Amino acid sequence: MWVYAPALFYCKKPVRPASKVVVPDNVFVIKPWRWLTISKDMLLNEGIRAREVRLIDQNGEQLGIKTKFEALEIAGRVNLDLVLVAPNAKPPVARIMDYGKFKFEQQKKDKEARKNQKIITTKEVRLSPTIDEHDFNTKLRNAIKFLEKGDKVKASIRFKGRAITHKEIGQRVLDRFSEACKEVATIESHPRMDGRSMFLVLAPKNDK
Repeated sequence: MWVYAPALFYCKKPVRPASKVVVPDNVFVIKPWRWLTISKDMLLNEGIRAREVRLIDQNGEQLGIKTKFEALEIAGRVNLDLVLVAPNAKPPVARIMDYGKFKFEQQKKDKEARKNQKIITTKEVRLSPTIDEHDFNTKLRNAIKFLEKGDKVKASIRFKGRAITHKEIGQRVLDRFSEACKEVATIESHPRMDGRSMFLVLAPKNDK
């Protein structure tokens, strides 16, 4: 009959504490932290509540249905963790693995994915209804640079005073601007009013 020795292991006989622990053949060591449920997503070791599990070993080999304690014993013999990987299966599926290494690799993958994730920002380019050719071309070059970097561009025109009564002039400027960007951009939002401002939004053509 197996009994649980709280400090270190499962064993057939209680093990007397000593300054230097000698592990007999009929004892397998379990690291103390491994008795805990240390993940919200996965149950492991003693945190597993199922009486029986379908067991997969560290090499991916299916060992069939085992009691929880049999599975813990097998995992303990190779000093690895018993991790519940499919809790809703009948019976639940548990795998033998080094959970610490698994967690480290998972965090590494997540970090790499975040690093490679493209962050798209929206840059604003301000025009005017009476913008001259030089300023228009300068703003256009800036917008194209932003778009080629993968950013979106918001082109806006603010109508001052009585200029608000001639919105069609502003719209013509925005239409000309979007037409000049058509090689690198698509129109995400057509010209529309927001208070005394009219704007459109351009998105890069390679934006997924």
